[in-house]
Parts: sequence; C-alpha cells; structure tokens
Amino acid sequence: MEGTTWAALTAALTVAGAIWTWIAFRRRGAANGLRALGFTLLPAAAWLTGTLEVVVEIAGSVTDWATSLVFDVRTWAGVALAGLAVLLLVVSGILRDRQLGRAQSGTRPAPRDRSLPQSSASSGGSPVVDDDLGDIEALLRKRGIE
Repeated sequence: MEGTTWAALTAALTVAGAIWTWIAFRRRGAANGLRALGFTLLPAAAWLTGTLEVVVEIAGSVTDWATSLVFDVRTWAGVALAGLAVLLLVVSGILRDRQLGRAQSGTRPAPRDRSLPQSSASSGGSPVVDDDLGDIEALLRKRGIE
C-alpha cells in the first residue's frame, strides 16, 4: 500500500475511535471516555511511528496461515492439546482462588474469652487496670464488644 492509503486507513480508524470516545464520555463517564480516547489515539501513533504497516502485515500473515491450514490428524492433535492446556490453566486459576479464599478466611483469629482473670474478678471491687487499657476497655464496651 502507498502512503496515502495508510493515511486514509489511519484517518478512518481515528474517526471511528472518536465516535466511540464521544459515546463513551456521554454514556459511561469520564473514566471510560478517557480509556476510549487512549485507544483512539493508537492508530495515529502507529501510523506516525511506522508500526501500522507491521501490524497489518502480521495480521495478513496470520490470516494466510489460518486460511491455508489443512486439518489432518496431527493438526487436530495440536488443537486438542492447546485446548487442554487452556482448560488446565483456567481450572488451576479457579482452584488457586479457592485456596487463597480459604487461607484468608482461616487466618482470622477465633474470638477470645474476654472475661477477667479469676484473681481480679474475685476481689469484689473494680480490677486494677492500666489507664490506657481502661480507656480501650471503655471504648469496646461502648461499641458493644465485650
């Protein structure tokens, strides 16, 4: 393709992205609009740096490979292995998330018995407590935590 063709492709992609950006700003807010604007600027950046041609060439090569691929037994075995690999990766991620969830729920300490020791409870009067601990104890009682 010639330089004008690349410029036209870039302009078309940028205009389509600008429309998408405007819709994203109006319907979904600033965060999604800014994300859309970032994607909108990528074709222009790729054209200015010369990487747009590389991306199109790679996409063309992959398309040529996929359309000329002959599915014989060996190829189907490779596709099956790739599918199995993806399945195993997904299942291992799910299992890992479950294990992390159990580990996080298991690290919480069991509620402690907050009753006073026998020696201070049997003295009859108020127990002798450090001033700081007394303040903390009062805050806990105030919030209903005993």
